[in-house]
Amino acid sequence: MSPLTDEQLDRYARHIVLKDIGGGGQKKILDAHILVVGAGGIGCPAIQYLAAAGIGALTIIDDDVVSLSNLQRQVLFSENDIGKAKVEVAKVAANRINPDIVINTINQRLTAQHFSGDAAAFFAAFDAIIDGTDNYQTRLLVSDLSVAHRVPLISAAIGQFQGQLGTFRGWEAGKPCYRCFVGDALDPDDCDNCSEVGVLGAMVGLMGSFAAMEAIRVVTGFGQDPAGKLQLFDGLAPSMRSINLPKDPHCKSCGSPPST
Repeated sequence: MSPLTDEQLDRYARHIVLKDIGGGGQKKILDAHILVVGAGGIGCPAIQYLAAAGIGALTIIDDDVVSLSNLQRQVLFSENDIGKAKVEVAKVAANRINPDIVINTINQRLTAQHFSGDAAAFFAAFDAIIDGTDNYQTRLLVSDLSVAHRVPLISAAIGQFQGQLGTFRGWEAGKPCYRCFVGDALDPDDCDNCSEVGVLGAMVGLMGSFAAMEAIRVVTGFGQDPAGKLQLFDGLAPSMRSINLPKDPHCKSCGSPPST
């Protein structure tokens, strides 16, 4: 492991003095590669804080363009970016925060067909996945890919004044995957649409920042292991609580195969 440079020691000094991260933890951050699925409300603050933390590489997947209504909560974008691809604007913004990190962009919607040929090679590069997408079809696909390729998944979601976040490692014994949590019996497109129900911009920022923190936890191992728990935030109360999620033994993604 090569030593940190003088510039890195200065830039990341506030991480390095944390006894649970230190120089070794910061080196792990610098060597890490995180996949961010969705460059929207949750993805924007996550990308900001991961870039600032010195995550070595980010791959960002999104097929959307910036619109005026995004600006209330998607903090990487400005009026000058309207009509531009979100991934490209996010790349420029992240490199403005930290020019030393590598940003890869995929201006497409994540689909099973996209990874039909080389999924194993693609996912082998990542230390963690952050999913901030807004539909169950994509969320369940990301979860299944996480389990299949054994990449920890940080899944964050918001609605109005509420937020939830969980870290999932469903391939491990006793640990649920995201599909264990939401099941199979729902309409894959049945997700609350913030254009219809509304969302508090600051709540989105909170959940995206929390997702970035959990990705750094996965990389460095600081603190307690949150896998198997769901963190729930109520901005109206305000309050937060944690609940344990059971593993579904019959889950088609991470459950045990039926006996013959």
